Amino acid sequence: MAAASLRWHMLVTNDNAATPVPNRAYYSDIIEEFLGRSTEEILGTIARHAQFSIEDTQRNAWVEQIRILRSVLPPYVARGKIYFEYAVPRLGRRIDVVLLIDHVIFVVEFKVGEKEFATSAIDQVVDYSVDLKNFHETTHDKTVAPILIPTLAKSGLAVIATTPQNDGVLLPVCAAVKDFECVIEQVLAFTSGSSIQAAQWDEGRYRPTPTIIEAAMALYAGHGVAEISRSDACAVNLSETSSVVARIIQDAKQSTKKSICFVTGVPGAGKTLVGLDIATTHIDKNSELYSVFLSGNGPLVDILREALARDKVRREQEQGRRFKKGRARSEVKLFIQNVHHFRDECLADVSKAPIEHVAIFDEAQRAWNLEQTASFMSRKKGRPDFDQSEPEFLISCLNRHKDWAVVVCLVGGGQEINTGEAGIGEWVQALQRSFRDWHVYISSRLQDEEYGAATVLTELARQSNVHIEDHLHLSTSMRSFRAEDVSALIKQVLDRDLVAAKATLEKVRQKYPLVVTRSVSRAKEWLKEQARGTERYGLVVSSQALRLKPHAIDVRSPLDPIHWFLDLKDDVRSSYYLEDAATEFHVQGLELDWACVVWDADFRYATDGWRHHSFVGSKWTHIHKTERQTYLKNAYRVLLTRARQGMVIVVPEGLDDDPTRNPAFYDPTYEYLCSIGFNKI
Repeated sequence: MAAASLRWHMLVTNDNAATPVPNRAYYSDIIEEFLGRSTEEILGTIARHAQFSIEDTQRNAWVEQIRILRSVLPPYVARGKIYFEYAVPRLGRRIDVVLLIDHVIFVVEFKVGEKEFATSAIDQVVDYSVDLKNFHETTHDKTVAPILIPTLAKSGLAVIATTPQNDGVLLPVCAAVKDFECVIEQVLAFTSGSSIQAAQWDEGRYRPTPTIIEAAMALYAGHGVAEISRSDACAVNLSETSSVVARIIQDAKQSTKKSICFVTGVPGAGKTLVGLDIATTHIDKNSELYSVFLSGNGPLVDILREALARDKVRREQEQGRRFKKGRARSEVKLFIQNVHHFRDECLADVSKAPIEHVAIFDEAQRAWNLEQTASFMSRKKGRPDFDQSEPEFLISCLNRHKDWAVVVCLVGGGQEINTGEAGIGEWVQALQRSFRDWHVYISSRLQDEEYGAATVLTELARQSNVHIEDHLHLSTSMRSFRAEDVSALIKQVLDRDLVAAKATLEKVRQKYPLVVTRSVSRAKEWLKEQARGTERYGLVVSSQALRLKPHAIDVRSPLDPIHWFLDLKDDVRSSYYLEDAATEFHVQGLELDWACVVWDADFRYATDGWRHHSFVGSKWTHIHKTERQTYLKNAYRVLLTRARQGMVIVVPEGLDDDPTRNPAFYDPTYEYLCSIGFNKI
């Protein structure tokens, strides 16, 4: 019932570090001790740890929960432990009550004063349970039972059953107070396993992989990157990368110099998270270290701003304070900005340095080249003589500072998806042309083929002010906690490396459901079968997929990414409705839990290579320009790396009597995916 004004009472450590010291609950005790304490004593402990003003409604809710649990738990006096307000950091919330009884973890959500089993409340308790199962180390192999109890409900739907995933999380149980004890007994009888040792369970590390939206909300609420990211041996510790960037910033300030660093990584490795961590750490605009997070990805900026504003309002309201969304939006705009708005402000007065000494450019590889920038400046800004690429101009803006400045470029390999996107090479060339006194920090991995900067970097490396920092590269995808090899698999699929793709798929399929079908309707059913709680799913397609209209997918139909990514299941504009399909431009930099990628005839498999097409008028035409071919391939790379938990790919069958949907356009692609070993549904 209580909201989480979270201040983490835990230490997140590396695998080889000292034992963590968890204290994630406001109150915890063995059941015997809980039953022996007074309500006021228990309530006092909860309130001391809450760290926010306790309203009467909240206090009364805790009193009612304590009363109910006193009546239910006597049979289990020596069989477990109880926790009130247990932190779920990735979700920024707290579980009302966690009960460890025998071999089962009960996740209990009370709705005090309510009588209905609301869908949103069911999703809430499922979210908590799945989060513990996936991210809490000592819950991985345990049974978790989600239980929802509206305290005024007359009867419940106490069906005890496993889920289709069969991973130890039971279907949610909707129970009335009078049935609570019976439900516990039924769950214990239905399941089996060794008794949970509470002390050992307490020691379990919490190692989440949040979505970028979840991470942004946690960081904005004042929590460090280490608290919401994994720190296991198989993933590069994001906090190390953040620390390297922070050190570069401090060094630039103390040494009065100007520096640029390139943070690279595979899709989903956490580059944006590093940038947001720096920006939220230095959010005070009166500080010399004040930083701004810039992105040319309009949907990403809009979605993050709206998500942070909504979350700010929610957190304030849950602490009994009124807070208008307009004010929240204004505050968020200070540190998350569209790079084009930043550019326009710098254009207005070319002699004035921006207020920020640190600028973080997300998806820096998508900055415009000279031709695209000059064309835009001439057409839109009345500047026909503009002679700088976007990277060169943006560096020049920070270069106006007389003392020090830092530019942080967050770079994804093979992510350029639009005309005029220059790739990382243009940033490096701009440094060579105009800013040779800047100190450059790079990872040796920036020379990998996907970044397209090897030749320029070879020349740059000869300069004395170039520094190699390999912690600036994030090599492991954290988008999918189920299978870190998904991005590697997609690269191999798109590179037509059949042998490697088969081998990688064998590793991926063990934890990450990945299937292929010819039916859009079957794919939609599959998504709904897989997703639990508020796990987000949706349709994604190429922006060139113009012949999916017979399947009720029209890429030219307007889509509001804010509603698509943030709204809940009851909103027809949300991704959950599976009516609107997002393109690579909507989803780049963001994630879904489950994705359906519908593969059109714009990008076709052939024995001698991929065939690239655009639909013009009433027919498909070949794309001959190498640059545009690369953009189309990268579009599919983006689409195929959005899903965190699983993915279904639809390759339609086509239609013999429709020359624009000839089966020959689709069949080879489907057969290629099947030859790799994708399961068919």
